Amino acid sequence: TARSTEPTWPRTVTPSLFLSGADAPLNGALMSQKGITLIVNATLSHALPAHPGVECLRVPVCDLPCQPLGLHFDRVAERIHGNRAGGTLVHCAAGRSRSPALVMAYLMRFRGATLRQAHRRVLESRPCIRINAGFWEQLLQYERRLYGRNTVRVEPEGAGPLGTDQKQTAPFLFNHDATGDLVLTRFSLRCPSSEPATGRAR
Repeated sequence: TARSTEPTWPRTVTPSLFLSGADAPLNGALMSQKGITLIVNATLSHALPAHPGVECLRVPVCDLPCQPLGLHFDRVAERIHGNRAGGTLVHCAAGRSRSPALVMAYLMRFRGATLRQAHRRVLESRPCIRINAGFWEQLLQYERRLYGRNTVRVEPEGAGPLGTDQKQTAPFLFNHDATGDLVLTRFSLRCPSSEPATGRAR
């Protein structure tokens, strides 16, 4: 249906793991249809729905580069992995930054994926993802902790031209080089001093 193509609607990452924006978890019939028994809500204030048989876990983080989303990687990954009763939906406000970063961390921790592989898998299921630079940094640190190395290369600003398939993940740009490696081009990475961490859209 046309509704199923909306950016906030659930996209399948694995048969039991779904990614969406904030609208989908409010639809009880949809949650039942997908077999969802755990909702991970990566926002400060979006409502936690009260669906029968569905647990909710809040990750209270704003979509700002300086926010410590990485502190929640293990906790969320373990809850997803431990949810044997049904499916899990991970969402934030738009399903573009916080929630895909959490899903990528889970794929690295429990599915044996590298960061490069996790990014590709999530991007294929939800092409609109735009993970902010701070969360990329935390994912890179998490990959190093898990595997002792990084599979995504980070270059300084102006290191070279990007290909025609470049995608904006401000303040990172990423593309694939001639070898197929994922390359992040680094830009400035800081929170706006005039706006508190809780002042953005939640």
